[in-house]
Amino acid sequence: MWVAATAAILDRDLQALAREVAAYPDDAALWQTPEGIINSAGTLVLHLTGNIQHFLGSRLADTGFVRDRAAEFSARDVPRVTLLREIDAARAAVRSAAAKVTADSLELDFPEIVGGMRVATGEYLIHLVSHFAYHLGQLDYHRRLVTRSSRGVDAVRLAELATARPVTD
Repeated sequence: MWVAATAAILDRDLQALAREVAAYPDDAALWQTPEGIINSAGTLVLHLTGNIQHFLGSRLADTGFVRDRAAEFSARDVPRVTLLREIDAARAAVRSAAAKVTADSLELDFPEIVGGMRVATGEYLIHLVSHFAYHLGQLDYHRRLVTRSSRGVDAVRLAELATARPVTD
């Protein structure tokens, strides 16, 4: 159940990421870095999708994805259509990992030492969800700042979770 729940939350958040990208008025706005902002929205998209494709796709599902973390932070002016394709690829990596990870494997060490640390796979999955949510919130504020719009994108839809169902009684 926990693998499916983690996958559902990441998939929901990747869908929210796509809605955020679509809410920018043009490709150029995705790459603006107003004073006090280090990462543009485009950078955050590349970082989040690279992170998911690496840790879930490559490490847990053996997809063969090769991460270029430096490029996630140095690339500029990547078109929106390419960013959306990366989001789709990350969603596929989530599905692939969810199909391979078992409940028993959650107790095992994650198959990569990260930041000089070993950590259980289950706990690392929770970390990945938290990391994603942190940057998704940054991206939302970036969009609102750059576009001067307070309009939300309904980022945390409960209805997009795997076990969500309407109450009928």
